Amino acid sequence: MSEIDVAATPAQAEKPQAGLGLAALTAIVVGSMIGSGIFALPSQMAGSAAPGPLLIGWAITGVGMLTLAFVFQTLAQRKPDVDGGVYGYAKAGFGNYIGFTSAFGYWASAWMGNVAYLVLLFATLGTFFPAFEGGATPPAIIGASILLWVVHFMTLRGVQTAAFVNTVVTIAKVVPILTFIAIAAVGFKAGLFSADFWGKATEIDGEPLGDTMHQVKNMMLVTVWVFIGIEGAAVYSKRAAKRSDVGRATVFGFVGVLALLLLVNFLSFGLMAQAKLADLPDPSMAGLMKQQVGSWGATFISVGLIVSLLGALIAWVMLCAEIMQVPALDHVMPAFLGKENAHHSPAGALWLTNGCIQAMLIWTLFNESTYLSLVLLATSLILLPYLWSAAYQVLLAVRGETYQSGQGRTKDLIVGAIALVYAVWLVYAGGVEYLLTGALFYFLGTVLFVWARREKKLPVFTSAEWAIFAVVTVAAGYAVWQIYTGDLSVG
Repeated sequence: MSEIDVAATPAQAEKPQAGLGLAALTAIVVGSMIGSGIFALPSQMAGSAAPGPLLIGWAITGVGMLTLAFVFQTLAQRKPDVDGGVYGYAKAGFGNYIGFTSAFGYWASAWMGNVAYLVLLFATLGTFFPAFEGGATPPAIIGASILLWVVHFMTLRGVQTAAFVNTVVTIAKVVPILTFIAIAAVGFKAGLFSADFWGKATEIDGEPLGDTMHQVKNMMLVTVWVFIGIEGAAVYSKRAAKRSDVGRATVFGFVGVLALLLLVNFLSFGLMAQAKLADLPDPSMAGLMKQQVGSWGATFISVGLIVSLLGALIAWVMLCAEIMQVPALDHVMPAFLGKENAHHSPAGALWLTNGCIQAMLIWTLFNESTYLSLVLLATSLILLPYLWSAAYQVLLAVRGETYQSGQGRTKDLIVGAIALVYAVWLVYAGGVEYLLTGALFYFLGTVLFVWARREKKLPVFTSAEWAIFAVVTVAAGYAVWQIYTGDLSVG
């Protein structure tokens, strides 16, 4: 069987079909971006930087992530025939194997992130039910497992059903955040906010914050993770009722979440001195609410965090399955991952994904610290798909592909270049150890790529892909050596 790319015309791509609408796609973006991070943001940012450096850091981050949002919007419009978002763009621009690594890395980071959501969810429930305290006790793991399979079978009932539930939960989890913002706006003290605007006198745990650029770098390392999920609508492009809604949902979701993050972050500095704010336990938003309105406020935020984690879990279970199904249809993943059940849900991908989550949940009973390290390392794998998407837009603009004669492409080239530079910086900020561990993940995962190509009797690698695989192999071998010598830790 030969591989043939069939491109849809813009008219065909825009023809309405049964699928996810703008509201559902936007909810997927918001639901996957808002997990636990925003509830811990006040103390995390206070421990990194003062308001002045924060403004600079947020400006840089906002521009970088906005250009990535525009990349997904532009690619959804210019390449409506490409399915799978970050996977599809990597494959279309750089070949089957790069597309595979993008999908596999995204999938691995996503399902391990779901383990983190489940553990944190039950740790939060531990404030009400002591048996769940810490999130890794036997009762907590049993509860997390039950919840996992409830979400699993709900998703098996169809993506439309899961998307509807995700939309409802997303609305529910935004309510406590908006409530906090309203209360914080009333209690905001401008003098407290501007007391040490550039952080020259503030000390955190006896240590100065450092100069302005040092503070900016520290806070930007925190923001690396809060925007993960911006690509959610692009991953679901195949199921969109209208392809143009994919780009709009990405931008709407990003702008909405950015506004919430900025308001929560900066209003917090007007409620409590920075050193005290940095010392609040997570979720620090609950501590601020308790200070403002009493203990009921802390309970309200804790319930909001539980709902938020549940929503993020649903969104990411859906994304995990989708990012595996689309490559399977392209013979880049094994065929069983592309199979749908009677409800048009990607059953094979769901069973594999949630089976991995279940195994990792059980593992946390015996070695929680190793699990936490693996989650952090795996999360970094999601950054390379961003890089490939930005690079693909630059490639299209340079080649002039999809641009009619005389049609300007300077804006797309500049936006793509900024997004690419930002994506490269994110990968760099993650550290060399993440790149080495990522190479090890890709090397082990390549068995799925070889399986997929062999079962369709297709060539496994092109000449260029052999070279890429050789680099991955060398990097993975070096990672194993570093682990053996103790210079690289994965647990």
